[in-house]
Amino acid sequence: MNTKIGRVQIIAEIGTAHNGTIERAKRLIDAAKKTGADWAKFQIVYAHEILHPNTGTVNLPGGPIRLFDRFKELEVAPSFYKEIKEYCDSVQIGFLCSPFGIRSARELHSLSPTYIKIASPELNHFPLLKKVASYGLPLILSTGVSLLCDIEKALFFTQNAPERILLHCITQYPAPVSEYNLSLIENLSRIFGVKTGISDHSMDPVLVPVLSAACGACMIEKHICLSRQDSGLDDPVALPPELFAQMVSAVRATEGKTKETVISDMKNTYGQEEIEKILGDGVKRLADSEKDNYSRTNRSLHFMDSYKMGEVIDETKIDILRTEKILNPGISPEFYEDVLGAVLARSVSSGEGVRWEDLIPNQQ
Repeated sequence: MNTKIGRVQIIAEIGTAHNGTIERAKRLIDAAKKTGADWAKFQIVYAHEILHPNTGTVNLPGGPIRLFDRFKELEVAPSFYKEIKEYCDSVQIGFLCSPFGIRSARELHSLSPTYIKIASPELNHFPLLKKVASYGLPLILSTGVSLLCDIEKALFFTQNAPERILLHCITQYPAPVSEYNLSLIENLSRIFGVKTGISDHSMDPVLVPVLSAACGACMIEKHICLSRQDSGLDDPVALPPELFAQMVSAVRATEGKTKETVISDMKNTYGQEEIEKILGDGVKRLADSEKDNYSRTNRSLHFMDSYKMGEVIDETKIDILRTEKILNPGISPEFYEDVLGAVLARSVSSGEGVRWEDLIPNQQ
């Protein structure tokens, strides 16, 4: 018996495209609502929760700028998100948001969200995962630039949450449609016994979303913008409202059909070879476009300042950060507690990734 495709929840990822203004945020919410999206999603950004000031620069239309400073520009007061949440409620669209550390998680929790969304680079931020799991709220976990063992650990650290939903993802902007391996949506659900969806960073408004729905995705997340020429970090790879509406319409048209029917229709439109390449073999692996960023996008331990040989490591001296541009990655956040109390075996520079050879275990 062929199962029919059910209703898919569609998330309009606004992220930080509001550029810090309530008026722009409301315009984006209105656009998301008009397209038929179920959720408008944001990000609570504090630069120090995400990366080290020395992580390197990003090239923007006005010239290169420290990536840390670009994130600093996106910081707003907690009242900003309270007003956003209230506006979403008023226009009857769901409010979603991602925290990037303990402070932003607490602020998000105070807004009583329906879900908490964890982005792919925070899949191994284990203190953050444990904190959000303690809130008793369902979690949505993106799984870009990860392996099965990473997903398994994340689910272990969030086992106290009442529900976890995994979003298959390719962490590349834009992501090549040919690397999506969408058969993995069903496989992840079978392997881990949870619902699965997609976080899509490809440019096409139809291909990945429609095939994801056919493959059993319960949620589809995709960036929305007012214009790809705007200055938001993700605007160049986001869908403007008319394309986002096209995506929503295409996904809704799959609902009530069978997987076989939708895939057959897509093969007739785009060609059998193209569709089979996007569907893939369903084996979880790093996509080619992600491989070089595996240890740099995910979290690791970094020194927050320069320290001398013999100093004792405490929570003020290290943090769990994305490595990003020019720094070297450190050891996994799962060893955070083990590193505390260790003595430095050599002098280290601000921003360096913490390595085991830097440390002498505390003998006390």
